[in-house]
Amino acid sequence: MKTYKIYLIRHGATDGNARGEYIGVTDLALSLGGVAELTELKEKIQYPFVEKVYTSPLLRCRQTANILYPEQEADIVENLSEYDFGEFEGKTALQLESNPDFYKWTSGQISSPPGGEDSTEFAKRICVGFHEVVEDMMARGIFKAAIIMHGGAIMTLLSCCALPRRRSLEWTSDFGRGYQVAVTPTLYHSNGVIEVREEI
Repeated sequence: MKTYKIYLIRHGATDGNARGEYIGVTDLALSLGGVAELTELKEKIQYPFVEKVYTSPLLRCRQTANILYPEQEADIVENLSEYDFGEFEGKTALQLESNPDFYKWTSGQISSPPGGEDSTEFAKRICVGFHEVVEDMMARGIFKAAIIMHGGAIMTLLSCCALPRRRSLEWTSDFGRGYQVAVTPTLYHSNGVIEVREEI
C-alpha cells in the first residue's frame, strides 16, 4: 500500500510576530521582511515538488503558498486556521503579565483565554482539518502535498498524532520551515497515527 507524503510548512513572518504579539485569528499580511525571508529560503533550499497545496484561510498562509508554490492553486481548509486568542489577540506577554486571566491560562488553570478558543477544541479542529486533507488526497489520487499552516497548528497536530511521540513544544518550526510526514492508510485509519520523516 502506498504512503502519502505531506509537507507541513509554517507561514512566513508578520509584523505582529516581530513584535512578539499573540497573533491567532487576526488576519495579518506577511511583513516585507517575511516576504524577503521566504524568497531567500526558496532560493537556498529546494522545497519539495508536490501535486497539491492546501492552506489555512488566513492571509499570511495564502501569501506564503503563493510565494513557495506560485504554479499551484491552493485549496483553503477552514479548519486549519490558527488558534483564537480572544482578548489576548494582538498583545504581548509583557502587556499581559499583570492580567490574572493570562496567568491562569499560561499556568493551565483555564483552557482558553477570555473570549478565545478552548485548547481541546482547537486540537480537535486541527485534527479534523488534517483529516479533510488526507481524505481529499486519497479520493483524488494525490500522493504528495504541502499544507501551509500556522506554528501552533503544526505543534498541536504533531503532538496529538505523530510518531515519534513528543510534547507540543518539541515540535516548533521556524518561518518557512516544517516537517515531512508520512501517512500510511492502514496505520492512519486504525490509530490516527502519522510518522514524521524529516524536517524541512
